[in-house]
Amino acid sequence: MAAGGDADGVFLAYHEPDIINILTLISFFLLLALSDWLADKIFRAGLIGQIIIGLIYGAPLADILEVNWQETFLVLGYVGLLLIIFEGGLTIRLDLLRQNFLLSIAAALLGVLTPIALSFALLYAGFGHAPLEAFIVGTALCSTSLGTTFVVINSASKDTDYSQTRIGTVLISAAVLDDVCGLVLVSVIHQLRGIAEDGDASLGWIIGRPILASGLLALLTPLIAKFVAGPLFRRFLEKSLVKFKHISNILLMTVVMCAFLAISAFAGASMLFGAFLAGAFLSSLPSKERGPAAAQRDDGLEETRIVTFVGTFEHYLSDPQRFILQPLFFASIGFAIPFVELWTKEVIWKGVVFTILMVFSKLVVGLVIPVWDMISAVRSSKSAPPASDKISARKAAIASWAPATLLGTAMVARGEIGLLIIQIGLNETPFLTRKAFVIGVWAVVLNTIIGPVSVGVLLKKVGSRIASDKAWGIQSKPQEIDFESVILPEQSSQGPTRSGGGRK
Repeated sequence: MAAGGDADGVFLAYHEPDIINILTLISFFLLLALSDWLADKIFRAGLIGQIIIGLIYGAPLADILEVNWQETFLVLGYVGLLLIIFEGGLTIRLDLLRQNFLLSIAAALLGVLTPIALSFALLYAGFGHAPLEAFIVGTALCSTSLGTTFVVINSASKDTDYSQTRIGTVLISAAVLDDVCGLVLVSVIHQLRGIAEDGDASLGWIIGRPILASGLLALLTPLIAKFVAGPLFRRFLEKSLVKFKHISNILLMTVVMCAFLAISAFAGASMLFGAFLAGAFLSSLPSKERGPAAAQRDDGLEETRIVTFVGTFEHYLSDPQRFILQPLFFASIGFAIPFVELWTKEVIWKGVVFTILMVFSKLVVGLVIPVWDMISAVRSSKSAPPASDKISARKAAIASWAPATLLGTAMVARGEIGLLIIQIGLNETPFLTRKAFVIGVWAVVLNTIIGPVSVGVLLKKVGSRIASDKAWGIQSKPQEIDFESVILPEQSSQGPTRSGGGRK
């Protein structure tokens, strides 16, 4: 309740919260935690339980939470998503990203083009929907949920960090590129109404702006890290900030992340892409003295964590992200699912058929792995001496089935990005019908469930095999790797070490 006067102005009157509201919130967060544990035991994907709780407590079913609470939790959940991706940028192996950049581009393009092509084949040619409807739904299904991808591979095993494997790096980078491509297509969809109403609207600028913004961010960030921010930080700030320990790190992390988010948003790029770049940018700033040498000199793990950004993230943000913000993010996905509308006979069978097709459209992304191995085997056999042992292309392709399956299944989840795109198509353009919208939602929801479950089962069965795979598993780290080597590999030997002691 607001009150005010000429002298005092307006303020919010403090009063004791209602007991019903208190008990509702307690039950909501308790059930989020319990559903995560139960779904992890059953499906090996705790996020499914949190999505279900969001469905129940949100507008789609019981509507227990007030609308303003749901809107607040949606914003908090999105902050959790940004932190998940920011942490991914802090910890990703940029040396592996540089080495497999072309492979990641191939995987991303296959993951974007195949769903759109199959959407046209089924919705337009098969079900008789309009071409723009097929395009909008296909665009929603071409995305990959970055948050789900990070959560699934990070929570798959307590003993193995799959983000440090070669296949994990390809997966993360392909998912990031998918997000950039999805943003471009979202911009087109967002402006379809204006294009229809105003023939003078610049379609070239609508498409080109997010591409240009994302490209400039990806190019300028490592250049600034190499020639400006990194040298300035190491010369003027690093030594003086060490005495402040976590405080200086968290302040710098906050400033850098907010700056990247603001630049990305106002430039027309994705805030998720900005969060990823912010994490990678920060990981390039410290000098070698903040790495393993610092761990030996400081004589203790806690001291090493104090002087690394990853250690600061774990100290301040890891638990709030894991137990509050991340569950709210997946619950907010449940808030956005039109559950009741999914259950009509025609929509069910069409939605299931479309779901199967969309699962296949992402599974085929895994084919880039055996194809890459076959090409590598052919090249190595041509350059190898006649007397040496040669690996046939067929054997190389068969040996990589597990990493290939992991890549394909981990790309299946669409999550928040898919729901966002398809709801923009419904609410902000006149082209998407309610029936096509609900069919698309079926595919988004089921893919978001099928993907994490498949990854959990796969890693339970062959996770150790993938991690120990010489070609696609955990790779030995070079002595010195920095963020800017992704764009400037010829100068990477002069950059700072990234293998800081604060990482797990």
